Amino acid sequence: MRLRSGVFAAGCLLVQALGVGLFLRGFFPLPVRSLPRREPRGVPPAEPPPPGPGVTSNWTKIPSPLFKKVVIVLIDALRDDFVFGSKGKQFMPYTTQLVEKGTCCSFIAEAKPPTVTMPRIKALMTGSIPGFIDVIMNLNSPTLLEDNLIWQAKTAGKRIIFYGDDTWVKLFPKHFVEYDGTTSFFVSDYTEVDDNVTRHLDSVLKREDWDILILHYLGLDHIGHLTGPNSPLVGPKLYEMDNILKKIHTSLLSKEGESSLPNLLIVCGDHGMSETGSHGGSSEEEVHTPLLFISSAFEKRSGPLKQPELVQQTDLAATLAIGLGLPISRNSVGNIILSVIEGKTMREQLRFLHLNGFQLSRLLQENMPTYEKDPGFEHFKIAEKSHGNWIKLYLEGNNSEVLLNLGKKVLKQYLEALKILSSSLSKQVAQYDIYSMTVGTVIVLEVLLLLLLSMPKALSSRAEFEVPLSPPLFSLLFYLMCLMLCAVHVIVCTSAENLCYFCSISWLMAVGVMMLISALTCVILSAFGKMLENPKLPAKNPAVSNSSWSELDVLILAGTVGHAVSLGASSFIEEEHQTWYFLINTLCLALCQEICRHYFLVKECDLHLSTAVKQNFDDIEETTQCRNVDIPSCDSKLGKVTSSGQLLKGSEKWMGLASPWIILICCRLLRSLNQTGVQWAHRPDFGHWLTSSEHKAVLSLLAAISLVMIFILVQRRCSLVSKIAMALGLLGVYSYRAAIGNVVFPWQQDSKDISKGIIEARFVYVFVLGIIFTGTKDLLKSQVISADCKTKSIGLWEVYSGLVLLAALIFRPHNLPVLVFCLLIQMIMTRCIWKPLKFDAAQITIMHYWFGQAFFYFQGNSNSIASVDISAGFVGLNNYVEIPAIFLTGFATYAGPLLWAIHLLCYLSSEVSRNSAAIGHGCFCYALICSVPVTVYIILVTGLRYHLFIWSVFSPKLLYEGMHVFITAAVCMFFTAMDQNQSQKIHD
Repeated sequence: MRLRSGVFAAGCLLVQALGVGLFLRGFFPLPVRSLPRREPRGVPPAEPPPPGPGVTSNWTKIPSPLFKKVVIVLIDALRDDFVFGSKGKQFMPYTTQLVEKGTCCSFIAEAKPPTVTMPRIKALMTGSIPGFIDVIMNLNSPTLLEDNLIWQAKTAGKRIIFYGDDTWVKLFPKHFVEYDGTTSFFVSDYTEVDDNVTRHLDSVLKREDWDILILHYLGLDHIGHLTGPNSPLVGPKLYEMDNILKKIHTSLLSKEGESSLPNLLIVCGDHGMSETGSHGGSSEEEVHTPLLFISSAFEKRSGPLKQPELVQQTDLAATLAIGLGLPISRNSVGNIILSVIEGKTMREQLRFLHLNGFQLSRLLQENMPTYEKDPGFEHFKIAEKSHGNWIKLYLEGNNSEVLLNLGKKVLKQYLEALKILSSSLSKQVAQYDIYSMTVGTVIVLEVLLLLLLSMPKALSSRAEFEVPLSPPLFSLLFYLMCLMLCAVHVIVCTSAENLCYFCSISWLMAVGVMMLISALTCVILSAFGKMLENPKLPAKNPAVSNSSWSELDVLILAGTVGHAVSLGASSFIEEEHQTWYFLINTLCLALCQEICRHYFLVKECDLHLSTAVKQNFDDIEETTQCRNVDIPSCDSKLGKVTSSGQLLKGSEKWMGLASPWIILICCRLLRSLNQTGVQWAHRPDFGHWLTSSEHKAVLSLLAAISLVMIFILVQRRCSLVSKIAMALGLLGVYSYRAAIGNVVFPWQQDSKDISKGIIEARFVYVFVLGIIFTGTKDLLKSQVISADCKTKSIGLWEVYSGLVLLAALIFRPHNLPVLVFCLLIQMIMTRCIWKPLKFDAAQITIMHYWFGQAFFYFQGNSNSIASVDISAGFVGLNNYVEIPAIFLTGFATYAGPLLWAIHLLCYLSSEVSRNSAAIGHGCFCYALICSVPVTVYIILVTGLRYHLFIWSVFSPKLLYEGMHVFITAAVCMFFTAMDQNQSQKIHD
């Protein structure tokens, strides 16, 4: 079967995307759970039996509730320093007074990554650690079926009212007697989303027909996404929350009678907020949230203020269950917070801790075969035995010092056992689907091997080759492998204790995957056999016999391999941007050497050699009429020598020499714009300086200059209509940013008239779609009506211009210089490096890939989910619309790699000196260089799946790599579509 390089590469990437998706599904499993909540729970455990005959305890029931009414105020993205720091003292005076001198138990609750809302709500209400895949399910929260506090409260007959984030309504449908949900994804709104919650307060606080009131405020989180934690909007929002807490606390105190139980107000955050205003990662600002228990049941604080104690976010579920007199959720790995119950008698405290320990030990038994050898289980049994001795003394009426000291000892033993049990369960909370991971890894690895074995023929002058499909598919080996893999599948799926995802799919699909793996194996073996039969590989181009590697080729190979290997270290993943910055800086220095050699280091013998070889090549061209030979690949060395012998203009020469240094300066400026990574992300950068309210005028000037520069750099290859549309679109971009208050017009006196900018953004969308439609029309004309390279080139550049305009719209204003430098570097490299030095398509493709990866980090992205700017998904939208929001967020995140990939296609198509094979070469190299790191990383992360930083560092990077594969597959499909008419030239 004869295929072109581009078609073959696109097909390989589609298959690899299938393998990556299967691996991700196996790597991010659902957490291990206890029995379904609908099964009967049985009788709660009694107190530990006292030693000796005839002595028994009659306390077998769940203890009585500690509080009558409970109000939970969850303030989204509430960082611990917003309450305990300077902002808390300035903007939350009432809350600060309660923390310092009031009846309040204050803690810092540590959340586990991923720090996004839906998994955090699960952790708060179930006490379990949600699976990492919940970061994706966060966009469409399914019903929570596992045992949880809300379900236990409803089952116990408690009436629950909820107002706020509609994620709760999706997780707990039909659990609330009254609710009003607001969407959490429209981040441009930070006022109405909270007013919709507060408007219910006055009426509901006067009523007595509820037991639990839950309020989830979103405004602070939305402010963080829009402007960051240092925004002037944060202070007023915290003050608003403080007044709400004062109102609730005052109302709860007024309703307490002398004989009734006290009420409880809980103030907490689901996650924190990074220095950029986002969340999802594992930095201290994102995982540390305040947790306040405010009730008259607690004694007033006296003495010096102490640093709040650090607890786990999962501890809330167990503590609140005891406070409400409910069973602790089956899957909870949290511990009761002792400070909340230390006002009770010693017998009650030990009873509470015993219930917690019994629940944790039972969960451990269900998830660990060797639970009896676990240190936590052993400690619990020792504490339980000591507890029995204490009960014996208590029932005998012993009130001596011995009883008190023994009680304190048992208390300490329980706390130690609970801590170890919780730690053991946190490590066992999820099991990997090894079978699905193995199948996905095999597919990904086979695709990479196939690409590597096909590289010599795929990069040949014709850019097409024969794929040996028929012999392998009709061979005995293929059928034997299919039978063997199907047998393995049956054995694994019938004997697996835990359900595998690959076993849950239909048998037809499973057999299809087995046949795919068998076919890939047979094709690889066939290709490898042919390579052994003919070990002398053909040169890249028959016109040039010298195929020795240049220094640039060695650098490209070493950089690609070195980057892939570096992914095995967590520090290199956290600071991956440093790797790409180093690689492009080294590349610029290598290009500087090539330019110096091109313009100055020319010998007379090289001129004579070039004349002779050039004459020889002209003879070959005349006799064979091979007009489709890849000129850059065969003429790369000839062009470098012959053009050096010509008398060039001085300006062109010196511009060429200066170009690598100009690019280096641009890259250095971009590095200072956005601090990213982990180690130095907290350090101030130019972007933070620009986004502060004091420098809005400077940001406005910089944004205006950037938009003008974008127009100058983009419009040069567009039609007149597209130029006008681009100019109006860029004006609309500035108007949109002015409407939402990011920048100002010179005639604006203040920024009080701030809107959502819906009209302005949609105005820009009209021009984006118009420019892309014009380019698409030219592409269809060149592909269907007439094979006109010029028309196709213009169409591609207009599509590229439309994407640039879209990027300008959704980029934050301080990031517009990133877009300017991207266009500027592309223009410099095109005019001063790629054309004069006549690099081949493979080298140019890898340079585009490297710069695309560097610009991914220049935007401020990192390998943490917290750096994803979800506000870009709501530009021009009135409310949350799933598909446009996902597309815009994805495009904003991967704008750098995408713009460089489309520029590569535009450049290769516009160069008339190149033959039709160049696009195929570019597509194949782009697929190959993307396939290498994802394959290596999948193998590495499989081996490191029990690493300490697997969830905080390696897993987010795996999601980024998986998404990159899917985007690259789409890019290669576009390459293939643009390569259609070129294939006709090859066959003509």
